[in-house]
Amino acid sequence: MGPSLHRQLMLWLLLPQLVLWLAGGFAAYKLAERYTNAAIDTSLSQASRALARQVKPIGNGLLIDFPRAAQDVLEADPADRLLYMVSTPPGQFILGNRRLPSPPQLDAPRLNSPYFYDGQMAPEGAAETAARQRVRVAALYLDWGDEGAPRQTMLVQVARSSANREELARSILFDMLLPLSILVLLMSLIVWAGIRAGLAPLARLRREVEGRATTDLAPVQLESAPRELRSLAAALNALLAAVQRNVATQKRFISDAAHQLRTPLAGLKSQTELALQATTDPEQRERLMRVQQSAARSAHLISQLLTLARAEPESAAAQGRGRVELRRLARELTAECVPRALRAGVDLGLGSAPQGDEAAEPELVVLGNALLLREALGNLIDNAIRYAGQGAAVTVALRREDDQAVIEVTDSGPGLAPEQREQVFERFVRATDRGEGCGLGLAIVKEIVERHAGRVSLEEALPHGLRAVIRLPLAGPASSASPPDTASAS
Repeated sequence: MGPSLHRQLMLWLLLPQLVLWLAGGFAAYKLAERYTNAAIDTSLSQASRALARQVKPIGNGLLIDFPRAAQDVLEADPADRLLYMVSTPPGQFILGNRRLPSPPQLDAPRLNSPYFYDGQMAPEGAAETAARQRVRVAALYLDWGDEGAPRQTMLVQVARSSANREELARSILFDMLLPLSILVLLMSLIVWAGIRAGLAPLARLRREVEGRATTDLAPVQLESAPRELRSLAAALNALLAAVQRNVATQKRFISDAAHQLRTPLAGLKSQTELALQATTDPEQRERLMRVQQSAARSAHLISQLLTLARAEPESAAAQGRGRVELRRLARELTAECVPRALRAGVDLGLGSAPQGDEAAEPELVVLGNALLLREALGNLIDNAIRYAGQGAAVTVALRREDDQAVIEVTDSGPGLAPEQREQVFERFVRATDRGEGCGLGLAIVKEIVERHAGRVSLEEALPHGLRAVIRLPLAGPASSASPPDTASAS
């Protein structure tokens, strides 16, 4: 099975969204980090200048006006301590924290303008080999000295841990990604709904084609379908029309050929009967009887082919449908078949299925063609008489099950093996060499029953025998007072 079009569209539409979401998250993190660094750098710049103002040159020395209270303010927050160091010349410690990382080496550092850089340092009170923490450092170079004396350079460094900076960047990132994620989710739902709506006509076309019978070649009907799908439906309809014309031509040929063969076969049977009456030669009579049997079998085959042609969907649709009362139809047909059953030594009767405590048998009315239903039931009775064997009993019974009418034709003959009960419904398939059948009787029954929205099956009859069961949907209440349509069956 190939890949799903729905899945492919979802993949090609949602995968770029996922990539864009990841790219947007990365860009948002970098943007948040940039603005966080700018804010922290501004605070570090202000702190370094404020600290530099506390170191005042006096003569050849420095006056450090940095009271303990000011140090306590800088180091008040243990999670976000402001670390500092003053050195002059740069690298020679004067004040602060000796562990601050040194700034990058510069040949001619810019004075009175801070440099910002990232570094690592061991936490205060820990060994130099302990895990190091990342810090953001501002380095401010200042010059000092009296007039006439050589100028000296002082380095003021102020640092802050990067943990708070990263936490702030993550907070900004989460605040940005939450609405972005909701937006992506809403877009995914909209894309999913759009794909379903866009592929809905294709699903309707699939359901219409899948739900058809193999013999239904009517054009595919699509309403409000896209132009591309209409083109596909038009091409499919053109193919169906070509197949329908081809099938109709073949069926018309079979029907015409069967009609044309009926007359010469009837003449052949008549001439054979006359020859049998006129001859006294035993050998010649045997040959003439074989010819008569072959002619009778051919006439039966042609009659079955014509019945099968009438049961096809196109022919069945052209024939009228009406309300058919099955009990009356079964009584008439059983009565007509009694003489033939007597000649075959078969006990044929019309029985009643169990009805519980109900004394009366309600009418079983179905909507259909009486002639075709008569042909279907007649074929079942004919098969039972033909193959049950002499001395067997054949019973026709009717009953109601929920909203269905059930017709049963049960015989006490040898029956069929379970694996043959489905095969015999195929055309030209015979389960035995006995009799003169042509293998079309049960195929005709199945065709007619399916045309009437029913089903037919073969079941085992106990203690031995075979039961043919037809189930047809019952018709609703009659819209007029017209009697059931059985006139065409008589």
